[in-house]
Amino acid sequence: MDDHSLHQSTSNKFLDKYLNEFVYGGIDGCVTTFAVVAGSVGAGLDSSIIIILGFANLFADGFSMSVGAYLSNKSARAKYNKHRKIEYWEIDNKRDTEIEEVREIYRQKGFEGELLEQIVAKIIEDKDRWVDVMMKDELEMIPEDKSPIGIGVATYISFMLIGIIPISIYLWDYIAPIGINLFLATSLLTGLGFAVVGYFKSKVTQTHAIKSIAETLLLGALAASVAYYVGDFLEYLITK
Repeated sequence: MDDHSLHQSTSNKFLDKYLNEFVYGGIDGCVTTFAVVAGSVGAGLDSSIIIILGFANLFADGFSMSVGAYLSNKSARAKYNKHRKIEYWEIDNKRDTEIEEVREIYRQKGFEGELLEQIVAKIIEDKDRWVDVMMKDELEMIPEDKSPIGIGVATYISFMLIGIIPISIYLWDYIAPIGINLFLATSLLTGLGFAVVGYFKSKVTQTHAIKSIAETLLLGALAASVAYYVGDFLEYLITK
């Protein structure tokens, strides 16, 4: 396998593993940046101001969201490890009670008699296996296989890539005027971005693609509408 193929394979694995973070980071980035643009247009602000506010939101909000995702996952890992240590302690110090808890877990699953006792004996013969059972079936906690840093990075990259769409037309027009209705063009391009993210969202939620796309488009439209009319109302109050 050549370097290009290896790099592509690694990228695909990263995307597959962190697809959930890419989807929700992208949705948040597109919604918040488009809302900033819509609110600015509603307030009658100049294109240069829209670009400044858009990029300020893009970098600050993207960083905030990625840090939040990182800290949330790190906290969840710390909580899991804490309870896992407690289970080891309980096995060492409250062995009979813990054995009965295993027995009750599998009794509730429908096992009984000699088969139930065989299952219990098999589980408690290995302490790690025993703890795994208690974590999953008693505490309903499963280990997270994603890296907190990976989650933060995936969220930030997605937020930036999708979030820049609503301000890209304004940036393009600022560099080289294109003589079109900027907000209409931005709305159409952002709608396409929402559709793409909505499609990938359907893969995460295992729902119909058209339904997921429609929900994502509706979310973006509602957020932009609220921002636009708030901006318009505030501009009216300030300038009247």
